[in-house]
Parts: sequence; structure tokens; C-alpha cells
Amino acid sequence: MSVADSSRAPAAGPRRTAFGGVELDDVDRRLLSELERDGRISNKELAALAGIAPSTCHARVRALRESGVLRGFHAQVDPEAVGRGLQAMIAVRLQPSARARLAEVAHRLAQRPEVRDVYLLAGVDDVLVHVAVRDSPELRAFVLEHLSTRPEVAHTQTSLVFEHVHAPGTASI
Repeated sequence: MSVADSSRAPAAGPRRTAFGGVELDDVDRRLLSELERDGRISNKELAALAGIAPSTCHARVRALRESGVLRGFHAQVDPEAVGRGLQAMIAVRLQPSARARLAEVAHRLAQRPEVRDVYLLAGVDDVLVHVAVRDSPELRAFVLEHLSTRPEVAHTQTSLVFEHVHAPGTASI
């Protein structure tokens, strides 16, 4: 490799910005995109798709993990296949006096087996809860037992999920 070529070596990986974020180059973005598409891809295949050496690929993926950009590798379970085919998004508004306990409420909800995700919001509602349950009686029981009868909850609004379309992932990063 010539001196001129060494300045283009793809081994750098993510760098911290002045504002605490992480600066990604095109190779990092390609690695993230491929890993998001298939988290079980081999290092050799990933390196080939990104156009880099396997050792460079391994170093970059490790750097992405260590910098916090790549937080983990997860299995994507089909809720319907495990008997939880009814999904809903439940908007929750807390009593004004309970808003200081927002993180506590979110953490408590996240521990429930029906809950897939909990989002803390700005706006009219405070929390958005994504649940997957067997059927409408189970959904009703969840809302009653864990939300609407709780003293810190002022209001809930439940919307059924007809279909979940996955976003393309890191294409916009």
C-alpha cells in the first residue's frame, strides 16, 4: 500500500464528535445496514458485502459495539407464532402529580410479558405502550389491571395494530 493509499484505509471506524455523537463513514453505515438486515451474518460475508478485509470488518464491528452505536444482536420473534397475535398501541396520560414518576411507571410496564416496547413521549400523552396479547379479553384485562385502575393514570387510549411494516433501518443514518 502506498503512502497515498494509507490515508484511505478503512480501518478507522466510528469517531466521537465534539457534541458526544458518533461520526460514521460509508463503510460503518454499510456494516450497520447489513447487520440490521441479518444479525447472524458471518464476519467473512459481512466483510465481502462491505468491501473490506475480514480483520478490518471484525475491528470495525467491535468499535461500533464499544462506541455504543451497535447495542446488540436480537432475535425477532413473530408474536402471532407464539400465540400473541393481537397487538395494540396504548397511549397513557399520567395524572399531573405523577409525572415525576414517569420513568418508574415506564420501567414497571416494561417488566410485563405482554409489553414489547415502552416509549416516553412529549405532547399530550406521556407514555406509549406496545403490547402483544392473545385476544381482546386479554387486552382489556391488561388495560384494566395495569393502566386504567392505577391511581397515577389519568387516561388511556388503545389503538389496534392491523399490520406492522418494518422500516428499512439504517438507510437514513
